[in-house]
Amino acid sequence: MTAGGARGAYQAGVLKRIGERVGHYASRSPFAIVAGASAGAINGAAVAAYSDRFSEGTLRLALLWSALTAEQVYRTDLRAILGNAVRAGLDFGLGAWLGAGRVAALLDAAPLRALLVRELPLDGIGRAIERGDLSAIAITASGYHSGISYIFVQGAPGHPVWRKSRRIVLPAEITVDHICASAAIPLVFPPVALSTGVRSAWFGDGAMRLTHPLSPAIRLGAERILAIGVRCAGTAETLAERETEPGTGEQASMPRRPPLAQIMGVFLNAIFLDHLDADLDHLMRMNAFVKTYESATGERPAQSDLVEPMRVVEPLVVSPSVDLAEIADELSYRMPRTLRLALSGLGEPDPRSADLNSYLLFEPEYARALIDIGYHDASDRIDEIEAFLMGEAPAVRPAATAIRSRSVRS
Repeated sequence: MTAGGARGAYQAGVLKRIGERVGHYASRSPFAIVAGASAGAINGAAVAAYSDRFSEGTLRLALLWSALTAEQVYRTDLRAILGNAVRAGLDFGLGAWLGAGRVAALLDAAPLRALLVRELPLDGIGRAIERGDLSAIAITASGYHSGISYIFVQGAPGHPVWRKSRRIVLPAEITVDHICASAAIPLVFPPVALSTGVRSAWFGDGAMRLTHPLSPAIRLGAERILAIGVRCAGTAETLAERETEPGTGEQASMPRRPPLAQIMGVFLNAIFLDHLDADLDHLMRMNAFVKTYESATGERPAQSDLVEPMRVVEPLVVSPSVDLAEIADELSYRMPRTLRLALSGLGEPDPRSADLNSYLLFEPEYARALIDIGYHDASDRIDEIEAFLMGEAPAVRPAATAIRSRSVRS
């Protein structure tokens, strides 16, 4: 499961619908391997912890998101917001003379940790592994000092461990700190200290360095991967067409300069959204290569520690049929007043590119809208998803690209 801040509620909606269908047959999770980063780490940990009660777990996860408020994720009081603003001013304005480093992030995410301690029964992960319901869970975080992507894996004895130039796997018992580190949105939430075995280091959002988000699951042995994205593919295509279509007169005029809020939204998109699309393209090319090689030689390509396992891995991606940024723009008034005040200085983004709000809008109305969209997107493809999970048929299509018209105020 991919990153996305508040967009993670969409994943909960997809999982809720899958949980209802799976519940007709068995209570166990259909996922032997779970991999997640950022918001996907929270959702993934819940799926792993409820491996023996999958339907119940996915319902609880959706209920958690639907009741989530900003106050449960970060401090929203005026003292906390203004205190950070003052410290930032001192760092940027007088840091050369008074010393810098007073501000760790825009927001204080201490409430999120307290929430996860209460709501995530992480001891269920170990029990699921012992029963054989779960093979492994992989949570990714980015090292701020090394710039390396660390993949913390809790799994059955003898699970794969690997090390590459920018990726290191460490066996670990997954804790709330691992999840908080993976979900620490850069610049927005402060870094989290984690042990690397020999010492502790500071970590942030797992999506920053995870250029191949499918890789942990593949390395851990997955042969079919269900990925839940949080980008509406059709929206990106529509925006690109609008910029490249020829125009005359005023239609061809230069749009207004993007404000800092819009630039930050694009920055977060590059971290959270683009990697899954690129890695999916890479996987499809590798599948074509392996199939051609096996057809010509009758053998599977030789394994190597330097590359991903060379076998066909079937992907199925469920992604939003609605532009989540536009929904966030409609509901931006629900954001805490203190945060709206702080963000107002960054400018007003194009509603169709209001991505920054979509990552920070931890409010029940927004979460419920995303859960509803995810639920219906999964319902539209539930037979395909079920067949894929049961291994009865390969993926029919890698991703949903249709755009559903929706207004959350109607």
